[in-house]
Amino acid sequence: MAQPKPLTPSVEAVVSRMRGLDAALPARDGVAVFNRVYLAVTEEVERRLRAGAFPDPGAATALDVRFAERYLAAVDAVADDRRPPACWRPLFQFRRHPGVRPLQFALAGINAHIGHDLALAVVDTCRALGCEPAELEDEFDRVGELLVALEERIREDLMPGPDLLQIADPLTHLLGSWSLERARDATWSAARALWALRRFEDLAEEFTERLDAAVGLAGRMLLTPLPD
Repeated sequence: MAQPKPLTPSVEAVVSRMRGLDAALPARDGVAVFNRVYLAVTEEVERRLRAGAFPDPGAATALDVRFAERYLAAVDAVADDRRPPACWRPLFQFRRHPGVRPLQFALAGINAHIGHDLALAVVDTCRALGCEPAELEDEFDRVGELLVALEERIREDLMPGPDLLQIADPLTHLLGSWSLERARDATWSAARALWALRRFEDLAEEFTERLDAAVGLAGRMLLTPLPD
């Protein structure tokens, strides 16, 4: 559960790194699909920070940057031929699979980032700011609201074929098996549990590993190759 090495000093720098990835990756690459989604979220966070929409902009910035660092660290691990966390492995393994649709890549990345990274980012931020998770709840909720709204847009933009899929379509089943809102609620509980366990390193490490594995399993199911 160690905090990753700081990669970026600001939300603006995070946005710059994601734009660089967007320019470098093939458009159909699964990581590129997720990166575009996450870039849109981070650009909106940056815009709202500048507009004064967060009650505590310092805490919101700290949480957003530490959250992004988890994803960027996974990208760098793969680039360096190191293993990323289990939650990210399915996306990197299936990123070029022709049977996986763009919507699946987007949701699998969101699953990894929300289900695992966000809980650890809350703990990272609490340690950095010397605060309790409850003091970050407003910032957590505002970022979560942005993500939920974006998920709806993602489903509209990346949904293949007609707007309403037939109930027998396998993608319909996959979409119904995962909810960002439920994942966000579970993440807040996980963050509070990890904070409570921070003085019990063995238990905290075991909890983190199990969370990572469980989120990775959900991601693997989301990336089930589907027929055309």
